[in-house]
Amino acid sequence: MASTNELKNGLVLNLEGQLWSVVEFQHVKPGKGPAFVRTKLKNVLSGKVVDKTFNAGVKVETASVDRSDMQFLYKDGTDFVFMDTKTYDQIHVPSDTVGKVADFLLENQEAIIAQHDGAVLYVELPASVVLEISYTEPGLQGDRSTGGSKPATLETGAEIQVPLFLEQGTKIKVDTRDGSYLGRVS
Repeated sequence: MASTNELKNGLVLNLEGQLWSVVEFQHVKPGKGPAFVRTKLKNVLSGKVVDKTFNAGVKVETASVDRSDMQFLYKDGTDFVFMDTKTYDQIHVPSDTVGKVADFLLENQEAIIAQHDGAVLYVELPASVVLEISYTEPGLQGDRSTGGSKPATLETGAEIQVPLFLEQGTKIKVDTRDGSYLGRVS
C-alpha cells in the first residue's frame, strides 16, 4: 500500500484487479476544497491510457513488478524462450504476450521482461534496434530525392517503409515503438 502523496512515474498500482503503471501525476491544491492528485495511468497488459483522479492522502494498492534483463534464445512452437542473463534460468513466453515486439526480435538479443507473481506481463525492447534489410525492390537511378519511400522486409520478417535509396543487405536502425525507419548504420 502507498499513499497518493508517494506516487511516482513507473510505479505500478493494482486497481480493481488490474495493473496500471503511473505515466504522469500532478498534485493539485485548489484555493477551495481538498487537495487531490491527477494521474495518467497506462494499463500494463492492454496499453490503454486513462486519466484518474485520487483524493490526496488516500491509500492505493501497489503491485510489485520485477523487471529483469533477459536474452532471447529461440522460438519454440508459439512460445518465445528467454534466458535470465544473471541466473541462466529459462522462461517460455507465449506469443500473445510478446506481441508486436516479435517483429524486431533477433536471437541473442537483449530484452526486458516484466513479471508479476511469476506471470510475464510484457516484453520490452530498447527504443531502437539495428536490423538488416533482407529484401527490397532495387532503387532506380534518380530516386535519390527526399520524400519517397518503399516497403522493405527486415531479417526478422517485419515489413517497414524505408527511403528509396536503400538496398538489400543494408543495416538500418528501426524504432521498436512504432516500426519507423531511423537511419542507416554503417
